[in-house]
Amino acid sequence: MDNKCSKYEALFVFSDNESFEKHLSECKECREEYEKQKKVSSLIDEVKLYYFAKRKKRIAKLRTACAIVLMMFTVLSFLGTTLNNDDLLDTLKYGDTLSAEDLGFPVDSYGLLMVDE
Repeated sequence: MDNKCSKYEALFVFSDNESFEKHLSECKECREEYEKQKKVSSLIDEVKLYYFAKRKKRIAKLRTACAIVLMMFTVLSFLGTTLNNDDLLDTLKYGDTLSAEDLGFPVDSYGLLMVDE
């Protein structure tokens, strides 16, 4: 039965640098594990820039799409209100004020909004 060193993880996480490096110089198995971890870390560092650049492009595309949809909604709602209220715009003249009755709300004999109970 092989007696493999199982101290690598505990020393890596919980010990200080000096004792970890001392153990690495003494233990071949932990040194090999450390080299594997360094290779994986370098691969992650290499791919990290590509990942974040791709993420930034995706966020920029999403922002552009949202801006276009907001612009289209604004233009269409503005056109919809102006096209549907031509009769109201024709009756307005400078200095005229609109009442609730002009806007189509139900009013009582005093001109106040009617509320159903």
